[in-house]
Amino acid sequence: MHGILVVDKPKDYTSRDVVNIVSKKLGTKKVGHTGTLDPLATGVLVLCVGDYTKFVSKLVDHDKEYIVTFQFGMETDTLDITGNILYKKNHIPKREDIINVLEHFKGEQEQVVPIYSAKKVNGKKLYEYARKREEVILPKQQIVVKELELISFKDNNVVLRCVVSKGTYIRSLIRDISRKLDTYGVMIELRRTRLGKNDLSTAVDMEQIQNGDIVLQDFTSFVCYDVKEIEESDLNYLYHRNELFFDSIKDYILVQYKGENLALYQKHKDRYKPCILFDK
Repeated sequence: MHGILVVDKPKDYTSRDVVNIVSKKLGTKKVGHTGTLDPLATGVLVLCVGDYTKFVSKLVDHDKEYIVTFQFGMETDTLDITGNILYKKNHIPKREDIINVLEHFKGEQEQVVPIYSAKKVNGKKLYEYARKREEVILPKQQIVVKELELISFKDNNVVLRCVVSKGTYIRSLIRDISRKLDTYGVMIELRRTRLGKNDLSTAVDMEQIQNGDIVLQDFTSFVCYDVKEIEESDLNYLYHRNELFFDSIKDYILVQYKGENLALYQKHKDRYKPCILFDK
């Protein structure tokens, strides 16, 4: 059993909770997720099943779209409403000031990773430092904010639509936007509406999963590929994970032998490298 499942993760579930439930329903331990969502967050969580777990690292690279709601006036240790309050300030910016500052945050930039995250420093997850109240230098990483749109601003509730690169922490983005506006901000809701090409229209909810209504997708939804049939003499090259040459402009090649899917190859300069070898 191999494939991809797009789930609409509900609030108060961890990403691991969803993986465990799907794993039990499908009767396989080979289930992994891409792009972790915090328990507070909802929306698109992509699961890979069977041999498609080898796809996880590829799918993490895709852009993500979020709808985030936050409020001005305070900042917490978790950067969301569930945390302990660290700072307060009564200043509420004007709508036009928010719009102007959003322009400043579009494009490539450096972002400080929040301490309540699974990012590792010296082999230890940052949230482990936080829970033990140990000092740690928070790492920085390059991100790209591709789109940033103010949807609404009413009664101190700010709603933004964000399209961002991998590795972007929306909680940190809210922190930085708020500080740029000379105040503090805290995230109260987060919904991921898209990961790569997959949006909520392709997602199943937890009720469907609990009822066993699970239909796995193939990688067609995620990659643009050609199909190439190889000869028996090429099988040895394939199973030794050798690079292959194909006449194609596509990023991926699905390699078949006698109509059976054997591997997915990814373009690398003038040749193709194996990224998934399916079980024989």
